[in-house]
Amino acid sequence: MLIWINGPFGVGKTATAFELNRRLPGSAVCNPEHVGYGMRRMLPAPLRGNFQDIPAWRHAVTELLARTLTAYDGPVIAPMTLVNEDYYREIIGTLRTDGFEVHHFALLARPATVARRLRARSLGLEPRRQRWELDHLSEWLDVLGRPEFAHHVHTDDKTVREVADIIADLAQVPIEPSTGGPLKAWMRRYATTVRHVRWMM
Repeated sequence: MLIWINGPFGVGKTATAFELNRRLPGSAVCNPEHVGYGMRRMLPAPLRGNFQDIPAWRHAVTELLARTLTAYDGPVIAPMTLVNEDYYREIIGTLRTDGFEVHHFALLARPATVARRLRARSLGLEPRRQRWELDHLSEWLDVLGRPEFAHHVHTDDKTVREVADIIADLAQVPIEPSTGGPLKAWMRRYATTVRHVRWMM
């Protein structure tokens, strides 16, 4: 089973993915961004752009996820923004056509909520340092809100724990109860940000 967590930058994809991973025994997080950033580092600076536009990235992500889903026993969780409909069909559609169980979730929130989360996760450095995150936000939210990108999970008034609970329920996977209070949840979320969120493109 693949659980793909989609959504704009800053909405909480990575935090939700690792909350699920923590509470879903035997699961693994496979982040397609790692493939893309490796390709960007290989290219000379003038040739670097959106790595999703590189056909090799889309092929590699599809191939690596298919290989993982075939060989790995537990659920696989992929947090990744994917708003191009053609690329969505190329990756998600191909995996489904090939017989894999794919659950796709688009995390949505009001633009003001996403901007607040971007600032919170970066101690105020984002989105001031990466204005493009907000420049495309309304467009991305509009695309991700379309029926083909369901399931939709609106996260404005929900904690990461609650979003993970909703995804687990819709994907019909049994997750363990969340432990610890708000402070422990904040510490886990911030530790995830430090370890896994890219600060610069």
